[in-house]
Amino acid sequence: MTTSPIFDLQAVQKVRKGAVLAALLGLVGLTMVSQSATGLDSPLHEGVEAVGLAAIVFAIVGRAWCSLYIGGRKKAEIVSRGPYSISRNPLYIFSFFGAFGIGAQSGSLTLAVLFTLASVAVFYLTVRREEAWLGATFGAAYADYKARTPRFLPDFSRWHDEPELSVRPSFFLTTIRDGLVFLLAIPLFEAVDLAQAQGWLATLVRLP
Repeated sequence: MTTSPIFDLQAVQKVRKGAVLAALLGLVGLTMVSQSATGLDSPLHEGVEAVGLAAIVFAIVGRAWCSLYIGGRKKAEIVSRGPYSISRNPLYIFSFFGAFGIGAQSGSLTLAVLFTLASVAVFYLTVRREEAWLGATFGAAYADYKARTPRFLPDFSRWHDEPELSVRPSFFLTTIRDGLVFLLAIPLFEAVDLAQAQGWLATLVRLP
């Protein structure tokens, strides 16, 4: 094992969350002056919101599942079983679904895609820094894991797991708590829809 630079995981997570929040606020601002092209009460608008809700639930469950494997182990070992056997960053993949679901609560596929792209950009920068630290810390072992396991897009043919797993409840509950924040998008965007319907917010652009 080679000597690695100091890596403050909590600091990286705070920066990542701050960047996500900044991007989220910017896109919410766009949402407040835009509206789905089909109108607030159209079946397509409602359908996009429903798909978004399903994506949010999928993200919460998926992130919780990943936390069972990675919680408390990220700096101590290379986690390469379960979801981490088919992707190096499955927790972030589920976060992308959550970002899509948040944007979809606007009823616009365009905004859903913009939310997703913003999260991909933020997490990509985080992943690059994490990979540099992991490579310096675990050396050849991480290089081997990196070579056989995709960064994001899962390779299901590489799935492997173990019959038993040691779980740290505090990390699991923290991940659940963080995931539930995604659900705040529902009342937030409903409030925006109401304000637009009442004429309190001007619609400057219509997006598909």
